[in-house]
Amino acid sequence: MIQSMTGYASATRELPSVSIAAELKSVNSRFLDVQFRLADELRAIEPRLRELIAARIGRGKVECRVAVGPSAGSGPQLNVNESLLAALAQASRRVRATIPDAQPLRIGEVLHWPGMLGEDKSAQLRDACLSMMQTVLDEFAASRAREGEKLAHMLIDRVERMTVLLSEIQPKLPQAIVAYEEKLGTRLREALGANNEERIRQELAVFGIKADIAEELTRLGAHLQEVRRVITSGGAVGKRLDFLMQELNREANTLGSKSVSKELSDASLEFKLLIEQMREQIQNIE
Repeated sequence: MIQSMTGYASATRELPSVSIAAELKSVNSRFLDVQFRLADELRAIEPRLRELIAARIGRGKVECRVAVGPSAGSGPQLNVNESLLAALAQASRRVRATIPDAQPLRIGEVLHWPGMLGEDKSAQLRDACLSMMQTVLDEFAASRAREGEKLAHMLIDRVERMTVLLSEIQPKLPQAIVAYEEKLGTRLREALGANNEERIRQELAVFGIKADIAEELTRLGAHLQEVRRVITSGGAVGKRLDFLMQELNREANTLGSKSVSKELSDASLEFKLLIEQMREQIQNIE
């Protein structure tokens, strides 16, 4: 099934002392553009998170947010690492003995020293975040697939309507051309006179060649079949479908420029309207 570039997923995981909240959302983009908003404790794993996302997502502007906060129900606790504190104090005294002008350590600097407030669990936090991101990506892919399924139904519906419209105008084309040739012949006789039948026949023959849209109708039908095939095959088909919309629009414009009746002009206008509706939605397909 085709994938939409619009998606959303989130998850929360409770650890013994902290809580991790991850959010992933995306909108359409020509390429893959990933932006991160991570807690300071998780900056080191940004490249690995980028790899995980790139392995699952081909296109889209993706925003990844991961916040770290206190675990639910856990009260504030400060467990000072006594051995580390003693070692830091001894090192500070040695430095000041060698460099008397050196400034002593402030309390804030001591408390922010890595590992000072208990065991350093940053590695466990990063591993938990990477594990949770796999779950978020699964949900995220599922949301994009559901959105893609809706888009596929909408596109197939438009293809069906254009196919029906094409089958309606094809049988009427010869009659419309004959009626217009009769009207054109009458005007030419009024303008050139009855003694210029050869010239009139030449003009009508040239008109018949220019007004023939059998090739355009055939190509239009072939493009519609290809659109249906691409949608059914699934995968990353957004760029392919966008190209097909350009081809369909070119044929619809030709139908309008060669129109010999109001009915054909109306059909060309409806074709272009349906194609534009499809094109707008295809911008959201990966």
